[in-house]
Amino acid sequence: MRPIIRALGGVATALALVTGTTSFATAETEPQGATGIDWKPCPEMAEVECGTLSLPIDWANPSGEKFDLALARRKATDPAKRVGIMVINPGGPGGSGVDFALGANRYFSPEVQERFDIIGFDPRGVARSQPVQCSIEVLQKQPSIHPANQREFEALAAYNRELAADCRKHSGPIYDHADTGAVVQDIDALRRALGEQEINYYGVSYGTLIGQQYAERYGRNIRAMVIDSNMDHSLGTWRFNETEAATAESSFEEFVKWCDRTESCALHGREVAKFWDNLLDRADRGEIVDPWDPDYKVTADDIIGTAFGAFYGPDWTQLAELLTALDTGQAPSSAFTAQVETAHNPFTAVFCQDWAIRVGSHREFSALVDRNRQIAPHMRGSALGHQATAGCVGLPKKVNNPQHRLRIKDAPKILMMNSLYDPATGYEWAVNAHRQSRDTTVLLTYEGWGHGVYDRSDCTRGATDDYLINLKTPRPGARCAAVEPAPQSAASLDADRPAGPTPGIPGWLE
Repeated sequence: MRPIIRALGGVATALALVTGTTSFATAETEPQGATGIDWKPCPEMAEVECGTLSLPIDWANPSGEKFDLALARRKATDPAKRVGIMVINPGGPGGSGVDFALGANRYFSPEVQERFDIIGFDPRGVARSQPVQCSIEVLQKQPSIHPANQREFEALAAYNRELAADCRKHSGPIYDHADTGAVVQDIDALRRALGEQEINYYGVSYGTLIGQQYAERYGRNIRAMVIDSNMDHSLGTWRFNETEAATAESSFEEFVKWCDRTESCALHGREVAKFWDNLLDRADRGEIVDPWDPDYKVTADDIIGTAFGAFYGPDWTQLAELLTALDTGQAPSSAFTAQVETAHNPFTAVFCQDWAIRVGSHREFSALVDRNRQIAPHMRGSALGHQATAGCVGLPKKVNNPQHRLRIKDAPKILMMNSLYDPATGYEWAVNAHRQSRDTTVLLTYEGWGHGVYDRSDCTRGATDDYLINLKTPRPGARCAAVEPAPQSAASLDADRPAGPTPGIPGWLE
């Protein structure tokens, strides 16, 4: 990945998917197959405990092959006030919950840390939990995800099947069992292994889908649940892409408004939208070079993907500086660090088993792209939605965990949160998911920007903490006012914000 792709790639990092189609709304017998946990100091951080839990790769065959679910635990800092365990997930698909737990003392309030054992896990197929791995040689062979005709569309489909076979070869059977339905069974096995009758849960971004589906299947085992920056798993191919395009474009429009009103913006006083469109046109003509690597011609997709990642923060100051650098060819004073490529590649294994999002021909694909560009002319659709859809082209139509309307019947009140201007999990998703679960969820709206709501303000943090600690939900329709993002240097970016999706698109990172 070129430095320009990674220029803001660390901004949102660190912190935007059961075998079969069994309904999660019905009560089920508890699956078997979990064993105990041997907690020891984590190699990365001795004050945090790490361990593993041996679980079935295929929950339909609990006596079959196993994998080790990687865990990290921060014990409640005041045992006298301890309420219970809080399982956390940072999103992705592909974010490391172990890493999230290692940094949880910088993310959650002291009051939450006093009362809960905070437990992070790397979902099956991710990081330390038998990760999905693919050969770099095959990963580097990817053709354009913008096929110009049916022949190129078929080449993309053939490549996706080749990559799936390669990843399956290097990862083993877990590749075909990395869906969110299996993950929720892992969480309940974790609950039983810990001897807990109920869990508390905090999930952000893709972690909200895990939470939603856990509540559908195991709602009776929840004390409190916060799902922050929500997925809407009821959407089909077209609506998924349309809503992704709309929220990406709204985030761009908010960046423009910020530059117009903020003198410190490097593009202040300019027609930002016109400047942006001109920069993309120049990139299309091959006229933009990477200031950190002059031999590399920056593409419009590079610029759009990088901006998309910046909107997660939102990290508008750095984005404006970066766009100015691309325009002039002069690197800004703050350095942006390139990251090392790896062969870990869980995104498609999870997403394409959670979503029956399939496009069958170039004609359909082209019509979808045209529609998305109509909705988001500046962002040319959604970088995330397009890459997710293109990654599933050519893969089997039948998936482990297909979309369905949210059906939560046997759970306590759940706190949902979302920003009005989230580039990946758009506000419309949260509203729709809340509408589908109105009897069991309360939606708290943050009237500002970015991905992940909990730590945006005293209002968002206070409402969440009050719910987690005292089980007091906000009133219906509650809102927290926007807080203007403070300028940050690249070196001071928050490394504890929950994660995101694919290489080059921070937000639901690998």
